[in-house]
Amino acid sequence: MASKHEVSPTPHRRPRDDRSIALLFLAPSLVGFVVFMLLPIVGGLAISFTEWDMLSPPSWVGLQNYYDAFADPLFALSLKNTLVYSAIVIGAGLPISLALAMAVNSQLRGIGIYRTIYFIPVVVSSVAAALVWKWIFQPDYGALNVLLKFFGIRPLLWLGDPSTALLSVAIVSIWMTMGYYMVLLLAGLQAIPRHLYEAAEIDGANGPQRFGYITLPLLSPTLFFVLVMSIINSFQVFGQVFVMTVNAGPANSTLVFVYYLWQNAFSYFKMGYASALAYILFIIIFAVTLVQMRFLGQRVSYEST
Repeated sequence: MASKHEVSPTPHRRPRDDRSIALLFLAPSLVGFVVFMLLPIVGGLAISFTEWDMLSPPSWVGLQNYYDAFADPLFALSLKNTLVYSAIVIGAGLPISLALAMAVNSQLRGIGIYRTIYFIPVVVSSVAAALVWKWIFQPDYGALNVLLKFFGIRPLLWLGDPSTALLSVAIVSIWMTMGYYMVLLLAGLQAIPRHLYEAAEIDGANGPQRFGYITLPLLSPTLFFVLVMSIINSFQVFGQVFVMTVNAGPANSTLVFVYYLWQNAFSYFKMGYASALAYILFIIIFAVTLVQMRFLGQRVSYEST
């Protein structure tokens, strides 16, 4: 006979379906992804095989849009300008961001003010920043040419000369993004253990040696991430060119790939051709990222290794 002090077994509860609950909470995001991401991607791919001006029904042309793209001299010019622009922005912007990160990676009094100042361009509207820089580059009364005149240097047609127009756009892009990359690199610098620098100082290592043997190897994961992101972003530049130049001029000197895509879509109403350009750009970015992951990713040094 069971004792009166024995605890009766708890009734069997039906286990909850955790997957159903998870899907219920994920449903809004999944619906948004399908409606605003997946369907446009699939629809854009389908449109790239058609000829469509948004007024008449699309007609199937197969791969003709892709053939036309590689035979188009403006396609080659836009790709060339994009590569030149990316080389300038990455080649100059990444060292500047690293230098700023190292400069603000200190415990000096008021250093937070400088970090905020350097980060301000990141939160400024790209259109507003491009307009301000367009006034700075103005040939007659722009601040930059006034400064050049003060030092006895001949004023330049920054946005009106084919030899300097793309460089001017790249300067604005570097100014707008260096604060963001500075914060990423600063986080990487602050994650490096201080005892490594102390041990190196005890061993007699100087500043360049500490930078080459400690900072760069342990900062390589962050540098690799910044490099990948900066290449992707540089291939998608559009706002600065649209605001600062007129029809990607002069002489198509600032005709970058995304501007050429926009031009075909919304100026010439060649939606099929523009969609094909969009997927060509996707393939280029995807291939470049894979190459980076394959050849540069293996050279990344992690603290655990």
